[in-house]
Amino acid sequence: MHRNHRAAVLTATVLAGTLLAAGCSSSSGGKKSEEGSAAASAGKATTPRMTVAMVTHASPGDTFWDLVRKGAQAAAAKDNVKLVYSSDPNAGNQANLVQNAIDQKVDGIALTAAKPAAMKDVVAKATAAGIPVVGFNSGVGDWKQLGMLEYFGQDENIAGQAFGQRLNQLGAKHALCVIQEQGQVALEARCAGLKKGFSGKTDILYVNGTDMPSVKATITAKLKQDSSIDQLVTLGAPIALTAVQSLSDAGSKAKLATFDLNKDLVKAVQDGKVEFAVDQQPYLQGYLAVDAIWLFKTNGNFSGGSTAPVLTGPAFIDKTNVDTVAKFAANGTR
Repeated sequence: MHRNHRAAVLTATVLAGTLLAAGCSSSSGGKKSEEGSAAASAGKATTPRMTVAMVTHASPGDTFWDLVRKGAQAAAAKDNVKLVYSSDPNAGNQANLVQNAIDQKVDGIALTAAKPAAMKDVVAKATAAGIPVVGFNSGVGDWKQLGMLEYFGQDENIAGQAFGQRLNQLGAKHALCVIQEQGQVALEARCAGLKKGFSGKTDILYVNGTDMPSVKATITAKLKQDSSIDQLVTLGAPIALTAVQSLSDAGSKAKLATFDLNKDLVKAVQDGKVEFAVDQQPYLQGYLAVDAIWLFKTNGNFSGGSTAPVLTGPAFIDKTNVDTVAKFAANGTR
């Protein structure tokens, strides 16, 4: 099938001003850690020291969250904020981490709502305790109902629709959308949006994103089972890089595109192993979430008027613009 590789590139610009990168690296995982950042910033706030808790649903080893944390660290360094980061992919455990932050009487909480129902009670408790809660990354359809102050992230359904429309332009006919965590609202919304925007056939494949050998085997088996699949869609950079191996093992001629970036994924786009990636700018999400709490506490500001999210994507990265992003990815901030 001939595919038109001169499709228009969709870009999204979401922030005016200069964001400076954090200079230190971090690792993902479920253990709580206090983040001291040596980030270089253009000036530093002289406002009183405050403590902000960031609580995510990150799985151990997922490099996406390294980018979120670096952005949060950069904002914390600028704003004279003590950042306390914790994460757990289990929704109940994540809620317990939020409760711990409330018990510690932090000045603000930034959290992801991948499983919104699990966050409902603890967000209400934080609000009742006078602690502002900001949402980011997951829960774009639920943050207002949960009572959060504001939200920073990508509208995943809209991003999925744009993804599907791009596949139409490239001539794909049968897409396989791989979801690495069943029931995670952001991931489910991506594939739902893809199905809505794509004029071809869309199948869903669930895999266990915490077990990469299993991910590789499951995708390989599906590709061998159905040779009509000509487009593989993954929802995270580590899954995409594993899917490259699955395509080879299956002897499939399907093309591969993905959501989200990391340094290795950028190289895969440069090398032509991945057609394109959708960047939701996780560094920016972490930065804005922390900075938003500082702005609210020090000046009463809140973005979107508590009615609209601040969108950080989607931005499509392909061979036409990947070199521009590559230098930032090499620094560990894209």
